[in-house]
Amino acid sequence: MATLEDPIEIGGVTIPNRLYRAPLLECAGNGPDAVDALIDDLDPAAESGVGLVCQGATIVRGDGGCAAPGMTRVHDPDFVSRLSRLTDRIHDHGSRIFVQLEHGGLRSMETWHAEYRREHPDLEQLAVSRPPWQLRLLDRLGFLSYDPHVLSTDEVYELAADFGRAAASAVDAGYDGIHLAGANMGIVQQFLSPFYNRRDDEFGGSPEARLEFLAVVRDEIRERAGDVPLMTKVPAETPAPPAPVVRRKLSLEDGVEIARRLEKIGYDAVVPVQTSVVWDMSIVRGEYPERAWNNEGLQAEYDAAFGGAARKRLVSLANRIQSLRYDFEPAWNADFCRRVRERVSIPVLAEGGIREREEMDQLLGGANGESFTSGTPACDMVGMARPFYAEPKLGARLLESGTGGETSERTRVLCESCNNCTVPQVTGAPGICRTPDVLRARGELEREGAYERPES
Repeated sequence: MATLEDPIEIGGVTIPNRLYRAPLLECAGNGPDAVDALIDDLDPAAESGVGLVCQGATIVRGDGGCAAPGMTRVHDPDFVSRLSRLTDRIHDHGSRIFVQLEHGGLRSMETWHAEYRREHPDLEQLAVSRPPWQLRLLDRLGFLSYDPHVLSTDEVYELAADFGRAAASAVDAGYDGIHLAGANMGIVQQFLSPFYNRRDDEFGGSPEARLEFLAVVRDEIRERAGDVPLMTKVPAETPAPPAPVVRRKLSLEDGVEIARRLEKIGYDAVVPVQTSVVWDMSIVRGEYPERAWNNEGLQAEYDAAFGGAARKRLVSLANRIQSLRYDFEPAWNADFCRRVRERVSIPVLAEGGIREREEMDQLLGGANGESFTSGTPACDMVGMARPFYAEPKLGARLLESGTGGETSERTRVLCESCNNCTVPQVTGAPGICRTPDVLRARGELEREGAYERPES
């Protein structure tokens, strides 16, 4: 059985160990300090020994498509070429770096961010099909604002080409692989999901046709970027509201079949995740972020984002209700990952609620050969996202290379899944831990040398 320290190969690229930093929102943008901001955010994970660093969702077009403030765009080859400073830094530590490519489609920022919408009144959202009635109802009620442009067949091919062009620029800049944002309500999930996709051309009408966009994206990347490792998130929309609110959605079985077909198409790895048909707390799970909502220094920015104090309070209330429904569950994607791994031969990456070294060993098939769920190992790599906000150099504590901290299988991350790091990002604030108890604990570990690697 594999251990966390064992190397693994994805699409011909060797990853030095099986711990990865999952994609996060960096809020680095494209300004003159963007590259430095990305280095500050991503380099500590590589320095701590993490085998694979996944840069968060980056947008393949120059207009629209951003799901949150401060997302980086990779449509401009000149800008992307400057990211070689980032990839060089990651490689200096012996780690690998993949970039996650994205377009928000109907989740784009102008649909929910009031101030951004006022500043960009002419922006349309790319849509796979006419928005579902549930979203149109929220539009009529004033909670969201849609001005959708349903992609023609030719426009779908052109969007796929944009993914290919962005991938080619990334490879030229030294990125080791491409990670598609196939979940969290982005455009890729919208193509895959029967909730969104009602097309009657070659990109809709059946489960096989709904997968065709990913097939064309794969072809574009191969033509323009060569045999670069290519992976994607694979959604199962199990947390979505039940019928009659949502009747058409992706089941776990649908997700497994998507992953199986992606291997045949030529994808090199998959990341199965359970996610809703809309952006909600099923994506992050955990506690209601009361500290973040009550932050006096962010109230004006919240009002601007949500369109006033009253709407801000409604969003906060919805956030509180969702936190009750989507309570934290350790390794909540483990069973989905295991089902996929039983059907494919390419690497399966697991993320979502993984918080202890013991869990990681079990997911990989350790702990006397028993996986975290049951039967075969659940995955081939394990990743975390929010815990790296709390501990940017977390890898040193979890891998055997750590010198100052505890390195037993019971090592647990400091992140409390309180989500106080996530809500401020609607204002463009950086993704950092703001929880005093966690920051104090990190300071103690720093003084003990827990984040130092032997070679440093």
